[in-house]
Amino acid sequence: MIAKNSASVRSTESLGSGRAAIIVAVAAAVLLLAGCGDKKKDKDKPASQTAAKVNKEEITVHQINFVLQQQRGLPPEQAASASKQILERLVDQELALQKAQDQKIDREPRVVQQLEAARREIIARAYVEKIGSGAPKPSPAEVKAYYEGHPALFKERRVYNLQELSIQAKPDEVAGLQAKLIAAKDIPEFIAYLKTSNIKFAANQIVRAAEQLPLASVDKFASMKDGQTIFNTVPGGVQVVAVLGSRLQPVDEERAIPAVEQFLLNERKRKVVEDDLKALRAGAKVEYVGEYAKGGANEVKPAPAPAPEAPPLMSVAPALPAGSAPVAAPQIEVEPINTGPASAPTSGVLEKGIKGFK
Repeated sequence: MIAKNSASVRSTESLGSGRAAIIVAVAAAVLLLAGCGDKKKDKDKPASQTAAKVNKEEITVHQINFVLQQQRGLPPEQAASASKQILERLVDQELALQKAQDQKIDREPRVVQQLEAARREIIARAYVEKIGSGAPKPSPAEVKAYYEGHPALFKERRVYNLQELSIQAKPDEVAGLQAKLIAAKDIPEFIAYLKTSNIKFAANQIVRAAEQLPLASVDKFASMKDGQTIFNTVPGGVQVVAVLGSRLQPVDEERAIPAVEQFLLNERKRKVVEDDLKALRAGAKVEYVGEYAKGGANEVKPAPAPAPEAPPLMSVAPALPAGSAPVAAPQIEVEPINTGPASAPTSGVLEKGIKGFK
């Protein structure tokens, strides 16, 4: 498949394995250029569709169009301008490629290893995408059930003004900090205690909508009242999250449907791929050798599948295995979330200017 694509974007003079390999390595720089649309065909163009010649090598319209197809969001009227910019970068890429070949960089062990890893990644990703594409779409009834079953994300969606405290602490200090937090009448009083006790901490005030919280925490936050806190033990200390204020901002079913559909489809793709990989392992003979024979897969407990970090109101990447191509859910148009407080707490609720470690 890769060889076929190479033939379609090069002239009749075939690429050597070194040239094809280096193209894989440097193509990522070209893909950074934003742009989309179709390039208008010129009837006077020769059959090779040559766009430029760099020494003895050609850059074709097919190469330009390939880069354009990877991009999204550029108005069609800007496609011609974007194509010219891409061509200039392809010229630079070709010059670098030719010089690299002259210096035999493509034969360096480090480069060969990177290219082989990239090739394996691309092919494996294509397989995962193909398997995932067979996942069935959710029915309207399933979409509605998800909407009705998650009121904190939709009907009762809230926007929170949060105060985060990251506190450095030893394990034997955690219980004391939690007791002080419970005894404090509010967050400013607890912060004052941290200062007077010379306890290092970092503070940050943020505004988050329900869908921007970890999915497993959405219902917990929905049950909290303004002023309540969450106390978590984390590596190196503790984290305190306080709800300073919140406001109700519901999302109706019509606006939620497209994102919920994509979210559920992504979950089904993840499950299809996961089941397929399990079946492949069951049918394969995997033998661990040397140092790895001491452990192997039998002694490694698989990590539990993490809950999706983003529920379906925002751009959601599917929970597919590493290496699979994410399909972002559509962005639902809701009122923009500004960086100001979600509600108007009293002036003593938050001490301003608390940044960095104290």
